[in-house]
Amino acid sequence: MTRPRLPLLRAATRLAALAVATAAVLLTVATPASAAVPAGRYAALGDSYTAGPLIPAQIDLNCLRSNRNYPSLVAASAGSSSFADVSCSGATTDDILYGGSGQLGIMVPPQLSAVTSNTALVTVQIGGNDIGFSGIISACAEASLSSPLGSPCKNRYTAGGTDQLQARIAATVPKVTAVLQAVRQAAPGARVVVLGYPAILPDTGYGCWPVVPIAYQDVPYLRGIEKSLNAMLASTATAHGATYADVYTPSIGRDACKGSGTRWVEGLVPQNSAAPFHPNARGEQGMANALLATLNS
Repeated sequence: MTRPRLPLLRAATRLAALAVATAAVLLTVATPASAAVPAGRYAALGDSYTAGPLIPAQIDLNCLRSNRNYPSLVAASAGSSSFADVSCSGATTDDILYGGSGQLGIMVPPQLSAVTSNTALVTVQIGGNDIGFSGIISACAEASLSSPLGSPCKNRYTAGGTDQLQARIAATVPKVTAVLQAVRQAAPGARVVVLGYPAILPDTGYGCWPVVPIAYQDVPYLRGIEKSLNAMLASTATAHGATYADVYTPSIGRDACKGSGTRWVEGLVPQNSAAPFHPNARGEQGMANALLATLNS
C-alpha cells in the first residue's frame, strides 16, 4: 500500500540547504570476528539505519541499501546458509507488514515476506520513521537558526502541556508489537532480535551547534526522546519473546559531534559516505559488533 511520507532524499536535500558544502570519504570496514550465531537463514528487516543509505556500495537504489550495512556484515560473519536483507530507507512498521513504495517510487513488497518458516535469525530495527524522524530533524535544525541557545524544538513539540514526541512513541508500541507477532507467526523457531538506535547527539552536554544544527537547550530534550524510543523498543521486544540489542551504549562518544574518524553517525554535512544524520560504515560495523555480542551473550 502507498502512503504519503517524506522520502529520505527529499529530507536530506532540505537539510543540506542549511549547509555550505558536502563531503564524502570512503571508509573501509573490516568484517566482524566470527561468532556463534544462528547459521541458517537470516532475514533482516528495518529502515534506513539498517539499510545504510549512501554507504558504498549501494546495491538497491530504490531502498538505498548498502552491501556494507550491519546485516551484511553479520551474515558474512555467521556464515548464514541464506540471507535476505529487505531493509529499506524510509520504512515504517507498515512497510514491514504491508509493503509500500521506495525512494524512487517503485513498489516494495512487505518486508515480512522475507521471513519464512525455516528462518533461523530475524533482526528488526524499526520505529524511527513511525515517530517522524526526518521531519523532527528538519524542523529542529531549521528552528535552531533563529534560537541557537534556546529550546525552540522542545517548545514546539511540548506546546500545550503535552509532549507530542513521547505520545508518538507510545502510539508506536502496538505497531512494533504487530510486527513482532507477525514475525513469530511466520518463523516460530527463529531467534528474533530488535535493535535500538545509536547515539546521534552527545550523551551529555549541549551538542555542537552549528556543526550539528540543534539548539543547545534542545539537545538534552532530543537525547531523551531517542532514549525513550530505545527503551520502548527494549520493553516491547522483551514482552514478545524477542531479544533487544543495545547499540546506543557502545555508540556513546561516537555521536555526530565527534571527528570524522570517530563518529558512527554523520551530521548535517557528512564527512564520510553516508546520508545526513545516518550511520556511516563505521557505525554499521559498530552495530554489527553489538548485534554479534548480543547473540553470543
